[in-house]
Amino acid sequence: MKLPKSALYYREGSSDKVYNCQIETAGERFVVNFSYGRRGSTLNTGTKTNVPVEYESALRIFDKLVKEKKAKGYTDGEAGTPYQHSEQLQQQPSGILPQLLNAIDEVEASNLMANENWCMQEKYDGRRLIIRKQGQNIIGINKKGNMIGLPLPLFEAVKNLDADITMDGESIGDTFIAFDLLEFDGVDTRGWSYQERLATLTNLFRVYDMQKKGAIKLAETTFIADQKLEMMQQLKKGRREGVVFKQIDAPYTAGRPNSAGTQRKHKFVATLSAVVTKVNIQRSVGISLLGKNGWQTAGNVTISANHDIPEIGQVVEVRYLYAFRESCVLFQPVYLGKRDDIDPNECTDGQLKFKPEHDEE
Repeated sequence: MKLPKSALYYREGSSDKVYNCQIETAGERFVVNFSYGRRGSTLNTGTKTNVPVEYESALRIFDKLVKEKKAKGYTDGEAGTPYQHSEQLQQQPSGILPQLLNAIDEVEASNLMANENWCMQEKYDGRRLIIRKQGQNIIGINKKGNMIGLPLPLFEAVKNLDADITMDGESIGDTFIAFDLLEFDGVDTRGWSYQERLATLTNLFRVYDMQKKGAIKLAETTFIADQKLEMMQQLKKGRREGVVFKQIDAPYTAGRPNSAGTQRKHKFVATLSAVVTKVNIQRSVGISLLGKNGWQTAGNVTISANHDIPEIGQVVEVRYLYAFRESCVLFQPVYLGKRDDIDPNECTDGQLKFKPEHDEE
């Protein structure tokens, strides 16, 4: 069997770098090794697998690594010309902030499904992303409002658009799910109602055949109570993350309101962001949340072989069934990955979903 390997290059200004990665055998299992550094020099080496893994796991780690490097501007071609921002621009403030949502419970979600002034969309399990195209200048903007790189398929799809546009949405791998329009050909649309913004965005998808570009998709939206209910039932059946409700006559308001707000989210599963406060021996880490009395432990979470072990101080995302009320420790936590778009002080115990009191008796 021929094992996958990749040689990637990056060249801009004085930077001329190479990054190699490959799957190699280790007995009956496999490891993912890498080397990197300035082209023509002695390269640094390392591994993404602390212990050998099955081939399927190694392939997932390899593919993820290649995608991450290409998202930072590395290319297969030896010219190494980046397709997007230089590394110097990464994480610089863009001056653009997304509109953030407050969470609601099942009762309030039911009320909004029956309210004709609110539409509903799927809450996607990805990363918040704003894409801004002005001429040939294309930037990605994360939840913090900082510039980030775009996956190459997405960058190419946006580059081929004839219009200048700023879209808000969710990034899932190489795919962008668009659900809002902030600017179009020099016009600031933030003050328009959401219904107007969505209608204009939908028309742009039709005019520019954006849906056919593969990497860009339009979020499905429902307005009628029966359709909302049907969508929610289908999403729950498919074990999706949740739904988002948006007030159709409201403008786009950056930041998160203190309470309520014109855009709200309802999760079917419990997830939270926590800070790594301990790295254990057996591929697990201790995580903590910020409460009124300071940092408190939320237990341990195992890190699967297809993820790098996060370092102390890093923010990570965890899915769980519920938290115990007395200890705040998570039950059945599952590690989802690192979050570089969330600050540690946002990792509060207010995110916790507790075990129902009648189940604790």
